[in-house]
Amino acid sequence: MTAPATGGGGLLALLRSDLTANRANPKGRLVMVAFRLTHALRGTGTPPLWSLPAVTLYRLVVDWLLGIEIPPSTRVGPGLCVWHGTGLVLHKRVVLGAGVTLRHGVTIGVLGDGRDESAGAPVVGDRVDIGAGAVLLGPITIGDDAVIGASAVVLCDVPAGATAVGNPARVITRATDVGTTDGRITDPPSSRD
Repeated sequence: MTAPATGGGGLLALLRSDLTANRANPKGRLVMVAFRLTHALRGTGTPPLWSLPAVTLYRLVVDWLLGIEIPPSTRVGPGLCVWHGTGLVLHKRVVLGAGVTLRHGVTIGVLGDGRDESAGAPVVGDRVDIGAGAVLLGPITIGDDAVIGASAVVLCDVPAGATAVGNPARVITRATDVGTTDGRITDPPSSRD
């Protein structure tokens, strides 16, 4: 997983990457532009007082009106794609890699009520595709190129290239298990007969 970029000198590159990832999705574009600008102003630590109007406007528009909760301090890599983001909830300590896709109703957070500052949050690798309604909780790692199925409840690590489905989630395939070389997940050959 590449370390998520967090604004600064690369803000324009991050915006270009996010806009490209959401090219067919005006809502995703709006969310990502608002997130990147607010994140650049606020940073990841204690926000400077002068950034509070921007943070408040971001919260009003993105959180309350659009129903998408991505705290401005969240560490997010380039190219985040937000499809139908309504009901999307991320904890502020979640880390997302590059090229991640999130769909509506996804929750990524800590176990418990979220007030424990020592509670671990998920770290999501690069190019991970997370299905609608999926829940990822606790100090887990989702490997690069993994696929999380719709409504999966993930409470443990998912290896790179794996597909996890169900409640509780279980790994059903890996790209290397089915012989693909392009990163796509397909059915194992024996199940296609």
